[in-house]
This record gives sequence, C-alpha cells and structure tokens, in this order.
Amino acid sequence: MASNSAFSLFLVFLIITQCLSVLNAATDFDFFYFVQQWPGSYCDTKQSCCYPTTGKPAADFGIHGLWPNNNDGTYPSNCDPNSPYDQSQVSDLISRMQQNWPTLACPSGSGSTFWSHEWEKHGTCAESVFTNQHAYFKKTLDLKNQVDLLSILQGANIHPDGGSYDLVNIRNAIKSAIGYTPWIQCNVDQSGNSQLYQVYICVDSSGSNLIECPIFPGGKCGTNIEFPTF
Repeated sequence: MASNSAFSLFLVFLIITQCLSVLNAATDFDFFYFVQQWPGSYCDTKQSCCYPTTGKPAADFGIHGLWPNNNDGTYPSNCDPNSPYDQSQVSDLISRMQQNWPTLACPSGSGSTFWSHEWEKHGTCAESVFTNQHAYFKKTLDLKNQVDLLSILQGANIHPDGGSYDLVNIRNAIKSAIGYTPWIQCNVDQSGNSQLYQVYICVDSSGSNLIECPIFPGGKCGTNIEFPTF
C-alpha cells in the first residue's frame, strides 16, 4: 500500500512539473521584437519571391511578426502544441492581414501558412499576454498602424526609389519619429548590394509600449544601403 501511495505521489509530481514547465515556456520572456520587412528587398534576391494569391501587395512595409524575446538574446518558440492556428478566430481581421501582413514566400499562398507559422512559433509563447489568437494578431496589426515606417522614411526624404541612403540617416529618421532606436537588418540583392530589408522595434512584455531594445539581433549592413523599388 505504501508503495502504491509513493508511486501515485510521484506521478502527481511529474504532472505538476510538466504543467509548470509548459507555463514557464509560455510566459518567460522579457520583451517583443516587432518586425516589419520591405517587400522590394525580400523579392530582389537570388531566390526572388511569389506574390500572394490575392495579388501583388502594396508598396509598403509588411509585418513579419511580433516575437517574444529575452534580454540575453535567447527566445522561446513553439510553446503550446495544443494551440494550432485557427483562422476562424481572426476572420474579421483577414482583410487587414492580407493588406498589412502579406506572404511573399513561394509557392503563392493566401497567407494562412505564414500566419499559422507566426502564431505557432511566436504567438503561443505570449499566451499569458494575449488571451487568444485574435488579440495577438490585432495587437500586431495595431502596432503596424502606430509605426508607419514608409511615411516616416519618406518624410525624411528617404524613398524606395532604388537609390542608396546612409544607414545612420535611416536609423535616425525612425528614432526621431518614434522615440526609440530601431535595428536595421539588411540582405543583399542579386548583384550583392546591401539593401534595407527589415526593421526591428522593441515592445515591452505587456505588448503595450515601445521601448529601447535591451539587445539587438546580429547581422551587419553597409554604411550606405539601397532602398529598392517594389
């Protein structure tokens, strides 16, 4: 009898430990990266791109994602396998997502594969902040409205015209507009030229306020980088 009781207690301990592990994985992060990408730079590479089935996206920065991160540079991922992407939860947001969060991956798709990846890899790790998928996607869309990168850059006479611009000027234009320092990520075009690809902006762990980034991602850009057309 004592042996059965001890075994039962051990099983309870294992279950509690596993539950706590899942909970910690879903809540243990310090801030978010809010990432937007320039479609012209995504497409102007050797691998090129494919427009979504809804047609060519607007010539505007598109959302890549809202990603939980830690101050030491690590990040949680795929935190809740029991919460797959459910498009019915975001049906009222689909038109905004198609416009502001378009897929450019090949083969062409509607966007659902992209959004599913973003939710399952990143969104599930912020379920302590966003009570459901709708809240996660709506907050990310609202951040896009809050940080209109194209308008900010054009207001500083930095245009997607295929010209080269000083990296410092790009960074300073965004910082002057939002009050915080962005991280600029570059990729290279088919000729090997460095070009403006993605912009990282940091958001506090509540998902509510822009903040200075505790840490920046890796990678380097040239001193002058291209801002390609789209």
